[in-house]
Amino acid sequence: MTSSNTFAPGPAPNTVRSADGKVVTVPEGWVLLPPGDAALTRRTKAAGEHWIVQERKGRKVVSRGIWASASTIDRLRAELQAERSTDSFAMKKESDARRREKVQAEYVEDFFGAVVTFLNFHPSHSDLAQRMARAVTDHATPVGSGTVARTKRIPVEKRAEAAVIAWMRHQTTAYESMAIPRIKGKRREIRRMLATRSKDLLARYRRGDEMERGCPLQRALADEPGFTIGAPNRIDEQNRR
Repeated sequence: MTSSNTFAPGPAPNTVRSADGKVVTVPEGWVLLPPGDAALTRRTKAAGEHWIVQERKGRKVVSRGIWASASTIDRLRAELQAERSTDSFAMKKESDARRREKVQAEYVEDFFGAVVTFLNFHPSHSDLAQRMARAVTDHATPVGSGTVARTKRIPVEKRAEAAVIAWMRHQTTAYESMAIPRIKGKRREIRRMLATRSKDLLARYRRGDEMERGCPLQRALADEPGFTIGAPNRIDEQNRR
């Protein structure tokens, strides 16, 4: 929050707090446009003077909207409503939706393939790898999920690895029920420890080890259709015939 027109929420209505901690009263005739309508927000910012309100929540900076002239916001909102009521806008919106769905479907399959590649299970565990990859992909790839799979800052191969370890932390360890002390760095330390355990478990599947009945990974996937804990996989069945 470094821009001169960017503020934190103030202690009272119609106030904001500047970067140096000073409380400033919002100009008369201004209203707060809440986040949610990206087009209206963009046009309001481009129309003239405005104040951006953001609040830091942990590592994230959350938008609380923008203050601007009420008359400007009302005018722009009316213009947008008129545009959005036309047939051409409806057709464009439908076309954009189809394009986004296609892009999403392609990404989901690319991500699924990246997860399978990262798992690299022994052929004797190939069926489990497919089921696990689908479970991780279904969890991590929905638009708006906020998971590492949605970031573009790292290659998809790294996203797949991070998503697998995160999924295993929540599905195959006691992380959810752990009472973690409120000590700086402690949660990160525990997550690293659990990640090491998860990688050790993955290594056994990559080697083709015979896994004990009720393995944490098998238990996590027990609700998957057609999967039974301790059931032999297809390759083992073929080898016994």
